[in-house]
Amino acid sequence: MPTPRYAETARDLLGPDDILSMSGLDFMTGILEGRLPAPPISKTLNYRVTEVALGRVVFRGTPEFPHMNPIGSVHGGWYGTLLDSCMACAVMTHLPKGAIYTTLEYKINITRAIPVGTEIVAEGVTSHAGRSTGVAEGTIRGADDGKLYATGSTTCLIMTPGTDRR
Repeated sequence: MPTPRYAETARDLLGPDDILSMSGLDFMTGILEGRLPAPPISKTLNYRVTEVALGRVVFRGTPEFPHMNPIGSVHGGWYGTLLDSCMACAVMTHLPKGAIYTTLEYKINITRAIPVGTEIVAEGVTSHAGRSTGVAEGTIRGADDGKLYATGSTTCLIMTPGTDRR
């Protein structure tokens, strides 16, 4: 597995023209292979993309002390960010050149607390990718034991800059 190449400054991120010049699957594969920079949020929250296929993206991560809330458990935002990332990126793998997306809404259900230091697998799978919307579901499971820690669903808005009429 290649070591992620994280964006360290805004200049390290791809510009709109670069992103629009490739398909979503090519973009995600580029991050997986280390040819394109991984987003800084993934470094901050200690997760990385480990698998990319059409309609499916997997991240692995480990919550650490900085990801805890004031009562000593992993903050719900950590779960939400991992699920938003894997689900929306699964939708992204369906995008053709010239299209972009944004998360319109997402919902998560936390089923049990992730112990700090536990490696997890967050998997997003697309159930619909149309012209203007994409829908995906996701899970967070223990990497070693497969325990279910959270589930989620998302709806993404798919846009084609320059051709959308809103």
